[in-house]
Amino acid sequence: MQLNQAQLDSHLQGELLPVYFLSGDETLLVQEVADAIRGAARDKGFMERQVMHVERGFDWNTLLDAANSMSLFAEQRLIELRMPTGKPGDVGRKALQSWIDRIPEDTVLLIITGKLEATMKKTKWFKALENAGASITVWPLDADRLPGWIGQRLRQAGLQPDAAAVELLAQRVEGNLLAAAQEIEKLQLLHSGALSVEDVEDAVTDTARFDVYRLVDTALAGDAAQVRRMLSRLQEEGLEPVLVLWVITRELRGLANMAMSCAGAKSGPPDAAKVDQVMTQMRVWQKRKPLIKKALMRTGPRKWQALLCNAAHADQVIKGQATGNVWDELLQLCLSLAGHVVASQLQRSMMAAQQQI
Repeated sequence: MQLNQAQLDSHLQGELLPVYFLSGDETLLVQEVADAIRGAARDKGFMERQVMHVERGFDWNTLLDAANSMSLFAEQRLIELRMPTGKPGDVGRKALQSWIDRIPEDTVLLIITGKLEATMKKTKWFKALENAGASITVWPLDADRLPGWIGQRLRQAGLQPDAAAVELLAQRVEGNLLAAAQEIEKLQLLHSGALSVEDVEDAVTDTARFDVYRLVDTALAGDAAQVRRMLSRLQEEGLEPVLVLWVITRELRGLANMAMSCAGAKSGPPDAAKVDQVMTQMRVWQKRKPLIKKALMRTGPRKWQALLCNAAHADQVIKGQATGNVWDELLQLCLSLAGHVVASQLQRSMMAAQQQI
């Protein structure tokens, strides 16, 4: 069966299943779900816990031996298998299948992995585990849901934040839930009752972590101010500009192709129905369709082709084949992707030359 986080608390009040497969790349949320399962197991008498780490050279016979051996310390036990990649390999698949074929009595197997590829969920061994127990996929919090999560955590900590305080904290810890939890603990120690935006501003450092994919989505949404902040943070963190450019260019190619398909004989922005049709044909993820549609509705195919030319120039700057500051080039690309009119490289060169005269 499949369980989501909202169903977990009520599920754990009943009889435990023999297998739980927990996956996700948001460390804090995965840890909390695993803690909930461990706590429920302890409450039901599963007092022995054995932890195995699937690393290079891991002997899968260890798991099979555990299945065939009796507990020395308790009648009921929890075996925790930590498999970061979610890829057990041929030997591991056979071992997991053997476990399912002969599930040990009075034993709960908790498997914890990172984000699981969609293809893995279609494999025979995964379906066997899911049918024998439950799979739980932990999804990261997007920027829209983060303030609600933070507000709830603050109230659970006995604080009464105003809306501005929640929003500021969300901005400063975006993309880093571990930092969010730590900052909430700090605020709990420093304050009681009402929590203002000034309280957060004084106590919380800017620990937001971004990745280049979120940068692109923010640009597609048209948020120029946030784009500037995110790109500046990526530069401070030492991310290679070639990686940023690669992700932006890949997005631009997709937008250029879709814009051509949408436009037909027209040169301007397409109509909404045509955009929906093309996005379906191009298999755009459902979650990203609003962002892609918003971008495509802003302009026609010529703009996307021009941005690809700008991306090619940025590539030359990275390779030392053209003059310029690559981070300035990336900023111009991102702002253009966000729908803001920016000067071209030629125009910026002419303006710089005029200032020197």
